[in-house]
Amino acid sequence: NDRQTLMFSATWPQDVRKLAADFQKNPIHLTVGSLELSANHNIEQNVEVIDEYNKTKRLEEILEDISKQVQSKTIIFVKTKRKADELSRLVRQSGYYYPALCIHGDKDQSERNWVLEQFKQGKASILLATDVAARGIDVHDIKFVINYDYPNSSEDYIHRIGRTGRRDQKGTAYSFFTSGDNAKAADLVKVLQEANQNIPEELEIIAFMRDGRGRGNGRKRDWNSGNENSYGGRGRGGGSRGRGNSERGKFDGFGGGESKRIRYDDEGEASPYKSNNSRGSRNFRGGRGGGYSGNSGRSDSRW
Repeated sequence: NDRQTLMFSATWPQDVRKLAADFQKNPIHLTVGSLELSANHNIEQNVEVIDEYNKTKRLEEILEDISKQVQSKTIIFVKTKRKADELSRLVRQSGYYYPALCIHGDKDQSERNWVLEQFKQGKASILLATDVAARGIDVHDIKFVINYDYPNSSEDYIHRIGRTGRRDQKGTAYSFFTSGDNAKAADLVKVLQEANQNIPEELEIIAFMRDGRGRGNGRKRDWNSGNENSYGGRGRGGGSRGRGNSERGKFDGFGGGESKRIRYDDEGEASPYKSNNSRGSRNFRGGRGGGYSGNSGRSDSRW
C-alpha cells in the first residue's frame, strides 16, 4: 500500500493521457506554460509535400546545400531501424562522401556511445536516427533537422525539430510530407500557424479536405478558432519550397563512388515533389545489393 510509482513522458499525447486516467486515482495535473502545441520560434520550419519516390533525391539536394554552411551538424529522422541503416549507407556512398552514422535500438550501448561521441565532436556531421534511439540526445550545436519520414504525431514532430534551435540559437527543419501522412495535416497546419511559418498550399488543401470530410462546401476553416468561414494561414502560394519540373517515378538519386568505411558500418498521393535539378542523371545502388537505377522509376522491393 505504500508503494509509489512514478512515470514520465517527454510529451503529453492523447494515448498517454488515457493511460494516466486509467491507472491513476485523483491525479493532480500540473502544467508549465501553454497547453497548446507550440514549436520553438527560433526554428525555421520547411514542410514539403512530396511523393515517396522522390524523397531520397530531395534529401541529396538538401544535404548539398547544407554542406556549404559553416555549421552543418544535421539529424535525419526515419521511422525504422532498417531505413536508418540503408539511408546512412546511401549518404556515405554519395558523390560527396558525407560523414554519416546512424543510431537505433539494435545497436548496443557502447556502439551508441561511440556514435554520439563522433557526432558531438563533429567527426560525423550527419546522424540518422529513429525516435526511440534519439530520446535524450543533447547536442547543443545541431543546426539542421530533417524529417525524412514524418513522425506519428504533432507532439513527436515538435520534439524532433526541437533538437535544433537550442540555447537561443537559430535552427532549420525540413519535413517530407507524403500521402500516407494526410491524416496529420490539420494538426501540422496548426503548429505552423502558431509559429508564424509558411504553409505550403498543398498542405492547406489536404488539411481542409480532411477536416471538411471532403464535402466540398467551399468554405475554409480557421484551424485555431473553429470558424468555418475564415482561414488564418500564411504563405499561400509561397510556402512550398523548391518545386520545379521532374516527373514522378524518375529517380536521380545519390551518385556512385566507393563507400568511405566508417566504424560500425552495418548495416500517398497529394502533390508530388518536383525538382528542376539540372544535373545529369546518376545511378546508384543501395540497400542490400538493390536500389534504384537511373530512370527506371521503380524501387527494389528491399528498399
